[in-house]
Amino acid sequence: MPKLTKIYTRGGDDGSTGLGGGQRVPKHSLRIEAYGTVDELNSTIGVALAGGLAPEIERALGRIQNELFHLGSDLCFLDEDAKRIGIPRIEERHVAELEAMLDAMSEKLGPLENFILPGGSEGAARLHLARTICRRAERAATELAQEETIGAWVLRYLNRLSDALFVMARYENRHRGTSEVYWDSRA
Repeated sequence: MPKLTKIYTRGGDDGSTGLGGGQRVPKHSLRIEAYGTVDELNSTIGVALAGGLAPEIERALGRIQNELFHLGSDLCFLDEDAKRIGIPRIEERHVAELEAMLDAMSEKLGPLENFILPGGSEGAARLHLARTICRRAERAATELAQEETIGAWVLRYLNRLSDALFVMARYENRHRGTSEVYWDSRA
């Protein structure tokens, strides 16, 4: 576990930052964009949790926030360094847990009959915002994967997580007794 005795280092004053393995890269690099967006996602989930959500969602998101730190470390290290050092990474089991949670919540909700607009209750709206940030993180990680090797389960995890956040938003609306707002394609 890292011990941080000083938050600022002045090392990034030139527009570069250090990866987990010590390499210096520009702060605008694809790798930094990808794990920075994962950090933004994690913070947005924290905002959603701070507002209060259904207990099932809170339990799931507590686990997911921790897994997003795994995902961030997965992206913060070059693949060869991650394997050599043995850092926490996203694994198949994390994706399987998301799928099981998705299936359980979806079963309670029933089928989706139409596209829904993001919103409803405040908690659901925050979860929809997290979902869109998750999709951006997925796009950034996909772009990075075109240039460099990343963890084998990163893209699958982000893809399932965005689906999970969508289902959680629907579940939160149901929990609060808030109706979903359907897209009116004729408006």
